Amino acid sequence: MKTRTFLKRLPNLALWTRSMEETIVINFPGGIISPGNLYNILVAASKARIQYVRFGLRQQLLVDVPSYHMHTFTVELNKIRVNYQVDKNVAPNIISSYPAEEIFIRGTWLTGGIYKDILDDIDFQPKVKVNICDSNQSFTPMLTGNINWIASSQSEHYWHLIIRFPKTNITYEWDQLCYTNHVAKLTKAIEKIITDYPSRFIDNENASGDELFSQLEESDFVLKPAENGAELSSFNLPYYEGLNRYNNKYWLGIYRRDELFNVFFLKRLCQLCLDTKLGQLCCTSWKTIIIKGIEEKDKKLWNDLLEEFELNMRHAANELNFQVEDNCLEGLALKNFLVKYLSANDIRTFGICFGIKTRKKSEIFSSILIRKRYIINLWAIKLFAVYDILCAKDFNPNERTGEIFSRGNPRLILPEQIRRAVYLFYKQRQNRIQNSKISIKTKTEENSAKDNVVLHQCSNCLTVYNELLGEAENNINPGTAFDDLPENYSCTLCEAGKSQFSKIDHSQLLLL
Repeated sequence: MKTRTFLKRLPNLALWTRSMEETIVINFPGGIISPGNLYNILVAASKARIQYVRFGLRQQLLVDVPSYHMHTFTVELNKIRVNYQVDKNVAPNIISSYPAEEIFIRGTWLTGGIYKDILDDIDFQPKVKVNICDSNQSFTPMLTGNINWIASSQSEHYWHLIIRFPKTNITYEWDQLCYTNHVAKLTKAIEKIITDYPSRFIDNENASGDELFSQLEESDFVLKPAENGAELSSFNLPYYEGLNRYNNKYWLGIYRRDELFNVFFLKRLCQLCLDTKLGQLCCTSWKTIIIKGIEEKDKKLWNDLLEEFELNMRHAANELNFQVEDNCLEGLALKNFLVKYLSANDIRTFGICFGIKTRKKSEIFSSILIRKRYIINLWAIKLFAVYDILCAKDFNPNERTGEIFSRGNPRLILPEQIRRAVYLFYKQRQNRIQNSKISIKTKTEENSAKDNVVLHQCSNCLTVYNELLGEAENNINPGTAFDDLPENYSCTLCEAGKSQFSKIDHSQLLLL
């Protein structure tokens, strides 16, 4: 029996084993990974007898290293000059929607080259979370950062900026747009203000966006007023695994149920990327990897790789739309528990993102959030775990503001409460669709009424008499039927008699 499988069946032993490990965190800015660099990191991991690695919510590589192998691994990382953190998040990764570019996001000015230019310009490691996202997507969370850049849908090469103050749920949207070439510079300036005044802007529920931007010298940047606020797209998670065709090429998405990627498999994957001249792969905010640009002639090589390692593809959407905290065995166990219920009861969850939160201040992107708490929580004493269910505004995870749907649920009844929350989501969606249909019907009826207006047109000069309007200059009141006009009525322009007018409808008038 494999060690990992054995540990899964013994949760207490798994937690004890995890406590003997330290986690190495390696950032991949924007989620973009060089196969050569990743291969070297994996070789270092192999020398430290590490068999599995993981990817995190912020597009990072997470390596759980037994304490007795830590020295070996860090020495190897230092040899290849890889920056890393140990059990800390003092330098959170910059995340981006680049992994979705071209395959899930089309028809936008934000190209792969622009992402890379911005990431290259950010030549420092931010101490706060930075998100760089296209507005026309929901694959990468837009507002889980502290400095959130959202590409304008109306002004090319300009960006909206939404601040979410660290360790709070307070957001502030700036009324200016920033030019692409100054995104990096402005990011550095804002981060400096936030970190220079931590009592004002960090873990402060009264943090003020106006106060933050009053400290900024705007003349140092290329800006222009934002005519409209940033557009936060409705949530629609694409199916992000499997081998799929796009633009005469293929992309491959790989998801692992336990979040563990075999080191030997990843080394082979990196080698195949290099052999087929693929200069990059991507890690996503769903703890998965994506390889883009696979040629038709190389498709069999990738299928053979998946078959060799017996990798299962095409998991149910009920499973793919969960977000769980990094390095959280408890969250994964709860996810699996809920997925089994959703699958067994054939519950549709399209359009919903579930989040599981077990830690205070953690960042989870979700339409429906399952938040753990304890009824008794005094110092180190924590007893009687229960779960609150929160729903985001309009069930859009990018909105972040939520309301309590159900409070204090024991684990046993949690699946049924989740089902009811899902039912509420679809009920609200159906109401919106129905209201939209009513609105369309009303407009159609208005247009139909307009089309059915009775008009009479002079055959000589084409002047029109509209019964709804009448003719004020001739003291004919609005609503006067043409047949009720006096027999001596004449055209206001050419003075042709009433008999020279013929009846037409509105649509005929538009064709003339």
